[in-house]
Amino acid sequence: MLFDTHVNLHAEQFAADVDDVIVRARAAGVSRFVTICDRLDRYPTVKAIAQANPDIWCSVGVHPHYAKDFWTLEAETLVREAADPKVCAIGETGLDQHYGYSDIALQERSFVEHIHAARETGLPLVVHTREADDLTGDILEREYARGPFRILMHCYTAGERLARRALDMDAHFSVSGILSFKSATDVRAVLAAVPVERIILETDCPYLAPIPHRGRRNEPAFLVDVCKAYAAHRGMTFEEAAELTTANALSLFNRVS
Repeated sequence: MLFDTHVNLHAEQFAADVDDVIVRARAAGVSRFVTICDRLDRYPTVKAIAQANPDIWCSVGVHPHYAKDFWTLEAETLVREAADPKVCAIGETGLDQHYGYSDIALQERSFVEHIHAARETGLPLVVHTREADDLTGDILEREYARGPFRILMHCYTAGERLARRALDMDAHFSVSGILSFKSATDVRAVLAAVPVERIILETDCPYLAPIPHRGRRNEPAFLVDVCKAYAAHRGMTFEEAAELTTANALSLFNRVS
């Protein structure tokens, strides 16, 4: 069975057919899900999905794109919401200098508040980083030195140097459908150096549909194809890859049963 560790079931694209999406995923062999919060005003919907389904958990957090909309966010808010047993992670948080939807100073402030919440709750921190390798690494190392916390480098497409720095902090890395893209040579090269016990799988739906679904709306059922791509990448059988990555995910997201 597979564990999809990054699902945006609350996204507008799923509003009309979220139940059908979940049914298809279960039929495909996905047995557990984490649905990701990207804005605090969407958290009630995220939590409701998790509470309505015994095989779905959720995160609480603010994506760096929306740091400007929640610029007063403090760690205590995240800690309070994370008291719900269905919350298994803090984030998605981090830095994104590609689109620049929020000022980088606001992104940094939000990132640090999320780190404080992850440290206090003991829940893993779901980290998004794009075109911000050095600054992401600097902030993680600085805060880790003040007290460790658990890290997931989500949908990892950044460079080798940041990967090494994150591994030194015992980070996990999640593999998405990008691994199956013909153009993703650099991503495959970096992930080949990450120990297999540090890899988990995700769809990041509704984005990044894997081959052979590229160009379509992604959904959790396609995690099967992500697993096939990862198995081929590491010379495993599908069953070996599914068992190992699920065990890794359950170890990281230890509120998930």
